[in-house]
Amino acid sequence: MTQIHGVLPFISQVLGWTYTSLWSLSFYPQPILNYRRLSTVGTSIDFSLLNILGYFTYLIYNATFYFSTQIRFQYALKNNGLMPTVQLNDIAYSIHAFILTTIVYSQFLFSSWWGFEERKRALGARHSKVVYITFGCCLLGVFAVGILVLVKHLEDPLGRWAAIDIIYAISYVKLVTTIFKYIPQVRINYVNKSTEGFAVDQILLDLSGGIASTLQLVVDSYYQGDWSGVTGNPTKLLLGNITIFFDVIFLTQHYCLYSDDNCHAIEEQEPLLEE
Repeated sequence: MTQIHGVLPFISQVLGWTYTSLWSLSFYPQPILNYRRLSTVGTSIDFSLLNILGYFTYLIYNATFYFSTQIRFQYALKNNGLMPTVQLNDIAYSIHAFILTTIVYSQFLFSSWWGFEERKRALGARHSKVVYITFGCCLLGVFAVGILVLVKHLEDPLGRWAAIDIIYAISYVKLVTTIFKYIPQVRINYVNKSTEGFAVDQILLDLSGGIASTLQLVVDSYYQGDWSGVTGNPTKLLLGNITIFFDVIFLTQHYCLYSDDNCHAIEEQEPLLEE
């Protein structure tokens, strides 16, 4: 048992860099496919916008939990003296993800710069009101929590409001965007009865990374002998599981539901949601 316990940190590191590599690689198939097709038809601009917001907030969350002594101190007080399970690979992944999602978004906004075809009437070509509302509510929620912390000005980290609550609020933005960002793409695939234009390779990499991420969190918590490592890092746990859930949906669409239709061209249609 002692030998197994001693090797757990190494296993955690391997799992950490494995999911970091897999998730990082998952950002490349879509922009490469878009460039080869000279088009973003078949993909959702809402997905891209929410990705940028999500990974920007995820970067803030990881960086503060890793570098901020104040946040780490408050976390330890609330979690039996244990340190956050956020690791350096989480920060590396966040930075890389933010850069790549920004590049993909530029393929929508500046399609002429990329030499892409115009797709004003294609599904997912324009932002929906629902996404704007989601975007605004996320920012408003973080701002509201920040105001509460400033007004209360509690010095006791175990009090009702503390600086760490702002970081948790920021992390929940990532959760919200992760939940909502996949839905427009699922609907586009459903309406088109095809996944053409949507790179399935990114889903295979995404799914593998989600499994590795969840396993790392479990290993870290088991090694510390306290499962508050899971409950104290809800963002990482839920991100992995939400990712797995939607990846299964995409794979089902690609390989089961619309496998016979993916060879057909996607015709331009009216937007799914009212602009």
